[in-house]
Amino acid sequence: MIIKKSRDKAALTATAEDADDLLALRRVIKRGDIVTGSTTRVIKRDRDYSRPDRGERVRIVASVVVERISLDGTLERLKIGGTVSESNNDDAVPHGAHHSLAVTAGSTITIAKRSAKSGRSRWSGTDHRILQRRGGATSGKKESFLLVAVDTNDCGVASLRGTHLEVTPNIYSGIGGKRYKTSRGMDDFFDKAAAAIDALLDDGVQKIVMFGPGNTKRRLANYMYSGSTGQSRGRSARGVRGCDITVVEGIDSGGEDGIYTFTKSEAMREVMSESKLARVSGLLDRIIEYAHRKIPRYALGYEETLAAARQGAIDSLIFADGALRQYGDEQKVVDLLNMVEAAGADVYGVDSSTDIGLRASGLGGIVALLRYATAELG
Repeated sequence: MIIKKSRDKAALTATAEDADDLLALRRVIKRGDIVTGSTTRVIKRDRDYSRPDRGERVRIVASVVVERISLDGTLERLKIGGTVSESNNDDAVPHGAHHSLAVTAGSTITIAKRSAKSGRSRWSGTDHRILQRRGGATSGKKESFLLVAVDTNDCGVASLRGTHLEVTPNIYSGIGGKRYKTSRGMDDFFDKAAAAIDALLDDGVQKIVMFGPGNTKRRLANYMYSGSTGQSRGRSARGVRGCDITVVEGIDSGGEDGIYTFTKSEAMREVMSESKLARVSGLLDRIIEYAHRKIPRYALGYEETLAAARQGAIDSLIFADGALRQYGDEQKVVDLLNMVEAAGADVYGVDSSTDIGLRASGLGGIVALLRYATAELG
């Protein structure tokens, strides 16, 4: 998320970059806040002696006093509804009308939290902590890795931001058997793989991780380091655009299958030990271990987690993206997450793009590691 502060301490501008950013905004925006963003409205013009036209969709900028807010995880869209306090087109959206803003990845909004009586800022420490975790105060940079699973037949490339995995379609070498694996054929294959990697690179990528069976991963890494072709333009001795390449052993499949195998492996935790994915995976393993050993230092589901949160017993909380809809009341789940964060615990959101998201969903959608066993939980 890219966050820009203004001279007005009660307002800031945020640009959502992915689904995790939308979830962070859902947790921060509350009833009574004023949200300003770009929106569209259909204007129909009635003419005498003619059928009403379908109308013209015009883009406007409007400020809405928030009355309701909901997150549509399937469409990756945040919907903010309320009363219009200001707009740049009063004919399309007059003052006092009800309107909804749809916020998606790439959308920029301004959020103002101001007390109606004193005019002072209503931003809380929890609000700032949630936003800072999504990119810092101004830079918008967050941990990001490129994963490359390659063998002689295919290559899978994926972008990992936090715990969100985005896999691109496999790249195929088109080389049939061992006798046909010529140097020129592999060079063409590597050119295609390098182009796919280049397309996903941005300033936030910290490391490129390559893995797969055999020696093909090392050949691809050396090929990219060499910068010998037109596709390799911009590569330095450090790798691609100054980004290091790490080659990992122990993953015996390439393509998309290799990507998913790596995210579940011990090798991932070793190579990316400081990543959010590795931290959350380790926490889930500890929770499952405690459950098997019947050590009551974990909570599963909303009710158990809420009871532990009220006693200040939570060390870390993990929730799946579907948890907001799973328990029927989206706001009560948001309130629980914010209560836990305000108490100083770590809160991690995961989605179904990775194995840990599916594991969290299978454990009730909300799971917590406790500092100590509470009376209610055993």
